[in-house]
Amino acid sequence: MPPENAPSTVIADLVRRAKDGNDAFMNGDMDRWLALTPHAANFSLISPFGGWMATGFDASPERLAAMARYFTSATTGLEVIATHSTADMVVLAVVERQHGVVGGLPPQDWSLRVTLVYRREDRDWILVHRHADPLVGGINLDQLAMIARGEVGSGGVAV
Repeated sequence: MPPENAPSTVIADLVRRAKDGNDAFMNGDMDRWLALTPHAANFSLISPFGGWMATGFDASPERLAAMARYFTSATTGLEVIATHSTADMVVLAVVERQHGVVGGLPPQDWSLRVTLVYRREDRDWILVHRHADPLVGGINLDQLAMIARGEVGSGGVAV
């Protein structure tokens, strides 16, 4: 007998929470975002900035305030690419469509390819892993090779 999957109502609710949570996040409403996106104690993050994976989540008022200042204004949407589930885990592969102000830069497209992994704990679903990257538009082999070699300067321009 195949393993049990999460009900479609659970997946639909997690998609809604991801969509609403991303909108709150990109508009600096960190309290709403955190309410929609509870994090596991062993949460892991592979951020769109690259580098090594971070573990844990700092939900201190100071950290949330800093995040709210960094992400201030955006229009957002969520495109679901795939969903996978078991009785206790749901994976959403999505594209977060977003255009707005980040880090004080002028408004621009900030769309990301994102994988979200949720685990059921008691009656709630919590985020245990997020992986995001900005390669929504794709890059060619030469560009990928430059990134792999670390040939990107601090201003984001190839050196």
